[in-house]
Amino acid sequence: MSYCLTPGCQNPQAPDNAQFCLSCGSPLLLKQQYRPLKPIGKGGFGRTFLAVDENHPSKQRCVIKQLYLEGNQNTLVIKKATQLFHQEAARLNELGKHPQIPALLGHFEQQKRLYLVQEFIDGQTLQQESQQKGVFNETQIWELLRDLLPVLKYVHDRNILHRDIKPANIMRCRKDGKLILIDFGVAKVITDTALYRTGTAVGTPEYVAAEQMKGKALPASDLYSLGVSCIYLLTGVPPLDMFDAVENRWVWRDFLPQGTQVSDRLGRILDRLVKSTVSQRYKSVAEVMQAIEATPKTPRQPQQAAPPPSVNFFTKLFRPQIGQIQRGNLISEAGVDYSRLQYLLAAGKWEQADKETWTVMCHILRKSPSNYLQTGDIEKLPCEDLEIIDRLWVKFSKGHFGWSVQKQIFELVEEDYAQFCDRIGWPSHDARSPYLKFSLSAPLGHLPSRSWIGGYQWWRHAAIMASKLDRCQIA
Repeated sequence: MSYCLTPGCQNPQAPDNAQFCLSCGSPLLLKQQYRPLKPIGKGGFGRTFLAVDENHPSKQRCVIKQLYLEGNQNTLVIKKATQLFHQEAARLNELGKHPQIPALLGHFEQQKRLYLVQEFIDGQTLQQESQQKGVFNETQIWELLRDLLPVLKYVHDRNILHRDIKPANIMRCRKDGKLILIDFGVAKVITDTALYRTGTAVGTPEYVAAEQMKGKALPASDLYSLGVSCIYLLTGVPPLDMFDAVENRWVWRDFLPQGTQVSDRLGRILDRLVKSTVSQRYKSVAEVMQAIEATPKTPRQPQQAAPPPSVNFFTKLFRPQIGQIQRGNLISEAGVDYSRLQYLLAAGKWEQADKETWTVMCHILRKSPSNYLQTGDIEKLPCEDLEIIDRLWVKFSKGHFGWSVQKQIFELVEEDYAQFCDRIGWPSHDARSPYLKFSLSAPLGHLPSRSWIGGYQWWRHAAIMASKLDRCQIA
């Protein structure tokens, strides 16, 4: 069977001998050469298909990436996006000469859509591998670093950054076991870029360094993502849960499976890869490779327990607690996807994140977005969803914002609402006056706001929320 690539086609499958879709009439062959077989991925602005090259003697399989732009975008934007597409495709063509990067077989425009055709890699991603076989051991991490770092050096030597290194973008070839670096995010670069801005935040927030989130990616940013990928593969725990926002450091060793040890040698390299500050991180792939080869291969010694970190009143009060969230995709049992909230918070877009928090609360309660909630609605919010929202706010504000932070302040003032509002910078008499400051310079606990609360007893929301968090054991 062939597959029609036209978005919205009602019956996209057609016989192999058909030249045009029987449902919508669109051509089934691209460039009279590539025949789509089935969809294998989908994003906001593009889709990926398994296809066959009809002109190749062995009918070899390939991967087609289709990028389609919004129909209501103006001509200038479409022209600029098309220009960026061909520029990025040219760079991929150069990168594809490396045996551990999929070769670019073609790129073209057809019916006002843009297409990339790349080599098909028979294998599975490290994300899939870890889910099927369990966490990696130290030997596997060494093999990963030694196999992938030369590939990354090849990329960086050509002044190109990957910008989305993660286990799902590293494949193991079934034929020879070699690691393949995939998905350089051409469609993402084009569609996520505000065409008149200087910086673009590209990547997966869980794996992205702070400077890249602000649109200032560096070679060290790819190294950070590689380091986070390694600690995820060692633990199987979503990266969000392994970062202590208050202490501003990774605590990944606390999440190693019982009985697992990591040598000081590997630990030091991983710690430096994931340093939050660029100046403390490895600057280049060559520097990491040198560190790996220069470090003596001494027998692994049992790791001694690290001394407990110094704890003052505020770090003890606002230190994020480890809950039961184990889903990296941030979709709760209530069916709410928190990926957008995570992205906004990671990017420091506090105002948009505050509005998104209101939106997801309405979604949980099956209410229309921007509907005011009543104090009674707080009781209906599932503990899991409250924990996810609070964890994201606490993590990305480094303990400055979050419902659990507000709860602690509310209890410190002995549940006096006027004093509580004074402490966090809210007026006590008006739930929706223009008082908000969307920056980390705002008072502790200033966000999330109470803009969502309505009803005659709106001011009781703080006490009811604090009680709910207590019952949910969210502190």
